[in-house]
Amino acid sequence: MSDEDITLTAGDAEVTVQPGNGGRVGGLRIGGVEVLRQGERYGSFPMVPWCGRIRDGRFLDGAVVRQMPLNAPPHAIHGTARDGAWRTARTSTAEAVLTHELVDPWPHPGRVTQVVALTEDALTLTMSVETYESSFPAQIGWHPWFNRNLGGEDVRIDFDPAWQEERGDDHLPTGNRVEPKPGPWDDCFGMPGGVDVTLTWPGQLELKVASRQEWVVVYDEQEAAVCVEPQTGPPNGLNSMPRLVTPLEPLEATTTWSWRRL
Repeated sequence: MSDEDITLTAGDAEVTVQPGNGGRVGGLRIGGVEVLRQGERYGSFPMVPWCGRIRDGRFLDGAVVRQMPLNAPPHAIHGTARDGAWRTARTSTAEAVLTHELVDPWPHPGRVTQVVALTEDALTLTMSVETYESSFPAQIGWHPWFNRNLGGEDVRIDFDPAWQEERGDDHLPTGNRVEPKPGPWDDCFGMPGGVDVTLTWPGQLELKVASRQEWVVVYDEQEAAVCVEPQTGPPNGLNSMPRLVTPLEPLEATTTWSWRRL
């Protein structure tokens, strides 16, 4: 099937999926109001096969040091799949299934599958990474850009993390866990019971970002939008906390955004 944009609908919710633009969710309209920041680089994109920054773009793959392109010098950031085309495997009124083949510069063949499923009051994104050959470390995450303002008051972010990853001058976790600090943030937090972050646009909308994963990066240093990014490990996690994808054991993660009108 083609990589043309897909529109999903359920109730008064409408989602645009863009296979040809990194497999991202390009828009989420609830009652006609666009919740995601618009633009080719925005919406919500999948982070795979890694999330956030890799220090100096290098990671240890077994006994081999791999070098990724430095797309956020001096680091590599947010994986390769957001820059590639995805293919539409199948689609219906409220669900789309996309696939993406991992290719150079990623050193191992593998397949990423993403399911985008919409209901009247929730959007669920499920992603898996499979390999049929060699095992490799990988991460999965999502990077949504939520509009800070929907025409009323600015959004409020509420969550109760167990810890914050101390951030070094290079924007990467130092390995120390510290007490959560007040924002503004470009920081990774630990939520061992699962990611649970509530975005509230007062008098308009409450949207909850949830995942069984225990890592979330919150970014609110930009005027136009805020980001709440569930992921399977912290930034630089290919080095600090590698999760192996093997022929017998794929890596899979899910996030759900559920909402209600206020």
